[in-house]
Amino acid sequence: MDVLGPRLYTLLLRGPPGTGKSMLAQRLPGLLPPMTEAEALESAALASLAGRFTAERWRVRPFRAPHHTASGVALVGGGGVPRPGEISLAHHGVLFLDELPEWDRRVIEVLREPLEAGTIHVSRAARQSVFPAQFQLVAAMNPCPCGWLGHASGRCQCAPDQVLRYRRRVSGALYDRIDMAIEVPAVDATDMTSRSVVDADDTTAHVRERVARAHARQIERQGKPNARLVPAEVDRHCKRTVATESLLAQAMSRWSLSARGYHRVLKVARTIADIADCEAIDAAHVAEAIGYRRDLGG
Repeated sequence: MDVLGPRLYTLLLRGPPGTGKSMLAQRLPGLLPPMTEAEALESAALASLAGRFTAERWRVRPFRAPHHTASGVALVGGGGVPRPGEISLAHHGVLFLDELPEWDRRVIEVLREPLEAGTIHVSRAARQSVFPAQFQLVAAMNPCPCGWLGHASGRCQCAPDQVLRYRRRVSGALYDRIDMAIEVPAVDATDMTSRSVVDADDTTAHVRERVARAHARQIERQGKPNARLVPAEVDRHCKRTVATESLLAQAMSRWSLSARGYHRVLKVARTIADIADCEAIDAAHVAEAIGYRRDLGG
């Protein structure tokens, strides 16, 4: 996961209640590369403008989790003397939106500008302000209105049209700006009660190390993280084989990927290859990246 530049990877967690979606989101800042001095200064300045800075939070990546009843002003910022909202307070950190379909659609549409530009414009009668807003968006939602679709208990009674209406509360334009959708299934009771041993390669420290190594590889190769690559740079740094081009063509046709979606799949595939310490993107990397997008909005 990169944390530099206006375009950051976005993540949607989907699963029944109580499966750990919020917990996973809260752990994400601890996996990201350490803040640079410049990032820490920018984050501290924004927090100070909102009267929220404390010395204990110096060089700690922000984690903002506003409630789904929050207003557009709370997200964007405002006031007679404009102050940053939740979007900017998450600068260089994580903005977590739980219960995504429960948000007022007009409110979450304001995310589209900062997700693309990395800034947010606050216009008031007296003055206008531009605040930085380079954040990692993590959203979470249930799979259906009752939340239990696909659960082994068979508790879900939602009709297919109810499920579709529920998921369509989030606009297609916002779904198109999500890079990865992850299903978070319910944990079996036997797994919860057993004293399983965590794989040494899956500890927080080891995962953080792999992320830092992949991030360093990207900076060395192209001077910026993969998520910041523009289309011309994607063509240069995300070389495809005939097999990967075929997979991408099938994905574009089957899941109606937009041009934005096409480039996002390639950048995610490039990152998957970097985490695996692979110089070239192969079909397996592209297939995994496609898998993260194919269930969006459906």
